[in-house]
Amino acid sequence: MDVAVLGATGDVGRQICTQLVERQVLPPTSRLQLVGRPGGASGRAVHGLRTDLVDAYDEHAPLLDVALDPDDVVADVVVVAAGRTPPPTSDGVPASRAELAADNAAVFRAYADALAAHGSGSEVVVVVSNPVELGVAILAERLGRHRVIGMGAWLDTLRFRRELAVSLGVRRHRVGGFVGGQHGEDAVPLWSTVRISGLDVDERERAVARLRAGRTLATFPAEVADAKAQLMAVASRDIAAAFALIDTWPPDLRVVARPWMTHQSGAKTATGTASATIDLVETILDGREIVVAGQVALAGEASVGGSPVDGVLGVPVVVGPEGWTRVLLDPLPPDEDARLAQAAAAVAAGSAPWTGTTPTTTPATTDGAAR
Repeated sequence: MDVAVLGATGDVGRQICTQLVERQVLPPTSRLQLVGRPGGASGRAVHGLRTDLVDAYDEHAPLLDVALDPDDVVADVVVVAAGRTPPPTSDGVPASRAELAADNAAVFRAYADALAAHGSGSEVVVVVSNPVELGVAILAERLGRHRVIGMGAWLDTLRFRRELAVSLGVRRHRVGGFVGGQHGEDAVPLWSTVRISGLDVDERERAVARLRAGRTLATFPAEVADAKAQLMAVASRDIAAAFALIDTWPPDLRVVARPWMTHQSGAKTATGTASATIDLVETILDGREIVVAGQVALAGEASVGGSPVDGVLGVPVVVGPEGWTRVLLDPLPPDEDARLAQAAAAVAAGSAPWTGTTPTTTPATTDGAAR
């Protein structure tokens, strides 16, 4: 099977290409298409990237192809890592989701139109670029809902499992659990889905209760805002102390705070993002079905806040070689349900200017009541 990486020369795209080849996800008979933009820096750099990959991995590299026109993109799996990701401003404030949407909506639309017109009609699209929810909405509308999945919720899920494992003193592969909602600060840690290998139900519930320390997701947005303020104050004096401060916080708060602080430090999360993307791509290529969390375009398959979701939201789904097939979301505790409803409303409102839809979901208050 073949893979195309849109935005192959960006920070994340380059990491995805490198890890695909280095981890030998694709056999030498498959094709990896490196996609750049004509006339820009990436249009030149993509040829250099191809040469560099051949130089490093010639013994086991797949066939490496360069494409500069969206109409030329052809693959079984298309990874969307194209678009602009501006650095934080001098005061540490990152670009807003609205700014990212304004920059990247046209990119999403160009590739969606090209794949709809010239693609195979069966390719699976993995959206990495932000806002990932907008990318999913635009591509799903043109290509079909079940063939498009955003990997932001899967990245947040892997981070959640790691933070849980660190707090429990176990390896990450022993920990299950999902994060849904909107990628980033509106991520919703689904504590009710946490599973810990080797612990029975009572032991797991005690472990989770100890980690949560009486907190609920009702206060989570305020905790995130306070954490960011603390980190900015500490980082202005000592960046190492800021990261050390994160280590003292609960696992769910660390899931949001650690990558946020990484960006403020001037570094990026390209390696971790690429690794999570490769996990998802490898599953699709292998023909297996597994349960992951991902941003998908729902049409009533899940309900939050007492109403079916008709729009993009991060939820646990079954993913296989033909895309995602079904949602696996059991009835949630009130705090998780309320936070997912808020995230659904935020996604709908943020996407509306670019998709032409009218948000119909009313944000819920922290106690789950609509307002």
